Order: sequence, then C-alpha cells, then structure tokens
Amino acid sequence: MRSDIIKKGYTRTPHRSLLRATGLKDEDFNKPFIGVANSFIEIIPGHFYLNKYSEIIKDEIRKNGCIPFEFNTIGVDDGIAMGHSGMLYSLPSREIIANSIETVMNAHALDAMIAIPNCDKIVPGMIMGALRVNVPTLFVSGGPMKAGIDENGNALDLNSAFEAVGAYETKKIDEKELYKIECAACPSGGSCSGMFTANSMNTLCEAMGIALEGNGTILALTPQREELMRKAARRICQIALDERFKIRNILNEKAVKNAMVIDMAMGGSSNTILHMLAISREAGCPLDIKELNTISKNIAHIAKIAPSLPSVHMEDVHKAGGMSAVMREISRRDNGLLSLDNLTVSGETLGERIKDAKILDESVIHKVENAYSKVGGLAILFGNLAEQGCVIKTAGIIGERKFSGRAVCFNSQDEAIAGISGGKVTKGDVVVLRYEGPKGGPGMQEMLTPTSLIIGRGLGADVALITDGRFSGATRGLCIGHVSPEAAEGGMIGLLKDGDIIDIDVDTYSINVRLDEAEVAKRKAEFKYAGKQVSSRWLRQYQKLVTNASNGAILEA
Repeated sequence: MRSDIIKKGYTRTPHRSLLRATGLKDEDFNKPFIGVANSFIEIIPGHFYLNKYSEIIKDEIRKNGCIPFEFNTIGVDDGIAMGHSGMLYSLPSREIIANSIETVMNAHALDAMIAIPNCDKIVPGMIMGALRVNVPTLFVSGGPMKAGIDENGNALDLNSAFEAVGAYETKKIDEKELYKIECAACPSGGSCSGMFTANSMNTLCEAMGIALEGNGTILALTPQREELMRKAARRICQIALDERFKIRNILNEKAVKNAMVIDMAMGGSSNTILHMLAISREAGCPLDIKELNTISKNIAHIAKIAPSLPSVHMEDVHKAGGMSAVMREISRRDNGLLSLDNLTVSGETLGERIKDAKILDESVIHKVENAYSKVGGLAILFGNLAEQGCVIKTAGIIGERKFSGRAVCFNSQDEAIAGISGGKVTKGDVVVLRYEGPKGGPGMQEMLTPTSLIIGRGLGADVALITDGRFSGATRGLCIGHVSPEAAEGGMIGLLKDGDIIDIDVDTYSINVRLDEAEVAKRKAEFKYAGKQVSSRWLRQYQKLVTNASNGAILEA
C-alpha cells in the first residue's frame, strides 16, 4: 500500500503512535487509508450540508474495510463574491484548493481519495489536485439545487435574482416584486439550479468517467443523492488498491475530449473551457484551444438549460434521462469524437455505462435530428482582437450571431457597472470591459452583474460585451470573454478606444477591430498600463505567476 510508508516497520513507531492518537487500532494498520476531501463550508448553499454527507461516506468506508481520513478545502461562492472585490479571490481559490489536495494526500501518503465538491472553482481545483497525486479517486458532488418557483408557477434561479436588479433599476418591477424574487429564487441547498459553472463541471465529471452516473443531475438533499454517496463510498473501497483506477488512467486525453463534446452538446458555462484547459495540463494531455471549434462544428446542441432556456433546470435534465441519455444520443452522430471505450471509475467503459440510456422527455433532451443547433453551444473566436482566442457561449445568444458596433471602453468592472446603470451604453454598442483578466484583475472576475444589467435594461439582443475577464455560467446574450492576450499583457483589447468599430461573426469564429496596421503600431507605442494597484500579498503572488486564459489561467513559476 502507498500508506505503508507511514505505518509499516519499526522506524514508523512514532508515526503509528500519532495515528493511534486519532483512534486507530492494531487491525487498522493493514487497511487502506482513504482521503475524504470535503469542501464543507457554511456560507455556500451547495456546501453547508456536506459535513453530513461526509459522515455518511466515512461510515460506509469503515463498513467496507477501509479507514477514512477527512480533510477540508476552502471555497468561494461566486454569487456572493460577485460584483465587489471579493470576486478577485474566486479563480485564485482554485489554485489553493489544488495545492491543498496535493499537500494533504502526499504528506500523509494516503492510498485513495473520494472528493466531495459542488460549486464554482472547487470542482476543477479538486480535480487538478487529484491529478497531481494520481491515486484511485472518485468524485461525488453535493448535487444541484431545486429550481425556485414564483407565485405564477414560473421557474426561478439565481440568474432571475441578478436580472431582477436591472429590471428594478429600469422600473420594470417594483421593490415588492424584487423582494419576492429574492426570497424564491434559491429555495434550498445545492449548486445553483441551472447549467451554471458548478453543474457544468459536475456533469462533465460523468463524461470524464471520474464520477458515478447521476453525479451531475440528482438533486441535493434527497434520498437518491444520499444513496449515491453510499454507493460512491463503497466503490472507492473496491478500487482503493487497484492501479487501473488511478485518476490519470481514467482522466486522459480521451476523457478531456469527451468532456468537451458533452459541454458543446449542452451549452455549458464558458468557464468550463478555462477549467478544462487547466485540467488537461495537469493530466499531461494539454488541450489546444483551437481544437474546440472542430468539436463544436461536429456536435449538435441538444439540451438547453437555464439560463439559455429559463424554464429548464437540472432536475428536468435528470427526469429526462440524465447525462447518460445526453451522451447516448450524441454518440449516434458524433463523427467518432466521443470515445466510448474509455474506462470509468465504476469499472465500465463509457459505452457500457450509457448503452441502455433513453431520452424520457424530448422537450428537454432533443434528438440530434431536432437539435437546437447543428453545432455546439460554445465557440472560440479569433482575430486581431483576440489572437490567442476568446470564448462565447453560443447557446446563450439571444440576438444576432453577427454584430458590428461602436466600442464603449471601461477599465474595470466597477466602471462598467456605473456606466451601464447610468445609461452610457445604448443600442448598437460593444461594451469593452478590460483589465479584468487573470493578471489584470488580478483573478479574472466574473461579469454577471454587468451582463445581468444589460439584460435587465432590455438591451440583451442589441448590445455585445467583450472582456478579458470571464462570465458566470448564468450569463446570456452576445457576451465574449477570456480575450487573450489580455489588456495587462498589452493585448489589443487594451489598445481600443471609444468609437472603434468592432466586428463579431460567431459563425465564422471571428472577432476584429477595424484598425489598420499603422494605427495599431502607433497605439502599441503609446500604450500605458492602466491597470489596478494590488494591495493583497496573495493576489500579487498570483499576478506574477498566472498565465492568460488561453492557457487555462494556470500558475507557472
């Protein structure tokens, strides 16, 4: 066993003595040691109950002849951190989480790991850390939140609350209606109910084979989710000493591509691209961002979920057949992009797992013949404004896919919020929101507040927004993020001026500003960094090490 290094031989007498202090007995030193990586934290709705789930998991591990050792990671709730300086810490928290997983698992030489994530950066952070450790690993999330319901029976979610702010500012709703939405949008624990970042990543864990069936769609705080926890705990004990199930044997190049195929089919959060670029690098099979358009061109978009379709939420996807039904349907006409022979943590190949899956509600999961689009729900645009690429959630476009407009430039999210709320942005404009990339932010803030204000003010189909920052999975509209190189690197987005004409064509994967080479050269020569001064010691460290979004915003010394 890997853990023998801390528990076998006379030289480990002090080590065993310390372990006995935790309650271990003689017979326990012959059992596998399982790390239970829990992301329990009380301020996040998808996490405040995970301490109870970890007790269930640990009890099941003991019953199955292994020894559980629980440890915790930090977590940031993007929704609560949104729209103020707290969001600067969200993406950097991914690196702390990955480092903490690596640290605890390797310092104590644990044999296997079961990870309990749920929201935002916590899922990719745990995956990145697990890949560094490379022991048999299983992911089981806390599960999605049930959708809220308003007094008219319409579905609500967190995005409803953000967009209600813009509607209130433009007097489309009054304070009483705003309060009703606030109280009804998030009715219980779980990851926010739509296809936002958390649920996107939790469903992709199924596609990558590192989680059991139902991980992404079974509702939180239900008997079905509790049984999934028990099943996952039993399974990690079965594979704890089986090298076939080391995470890098499962999460390989095929698994990364499988994840992106399903992401395209469901129009997941644009954040998944950022995270999968980072995960692929940890897995030793770096994903080239240019490959994503090849996948997108060959994969039909067959499931639209909130915010792209506000009436459909994760509970509806589960009732319609879940991720297995999505994968089974996509595999019918995927041009061989979905690798069905890849091993999953349950011991089956992906093809074996999904072979009997059926669509139970074709209004939620469409047949490929009746797809929302013949191409995927995410795309990468290139051009003189984004030489290394930028990301758009095409599934969330509510206006034209081709747009030209005048640049209205803001050098921070706060500037943009004030400008949009103050009426500075009008029909036909391209909002340029810069110095919010991984280096410039630092930390690459999500831009849900500006995009929600645009939607709430009725401009969603008439305004485009581009940023070197990123968007929440709740974003919809012609919103383009992850522009690379970013402004803090001297990228073109940092050279733009108010009134510049920007051309966006999603179908040709292009984004350009109408400037000739001489004008670009002149602006580069005159360029002065207009970014923020950073007081935080941690964020200054992050700023020095982080790469841009096209490289997954990973840290490189």
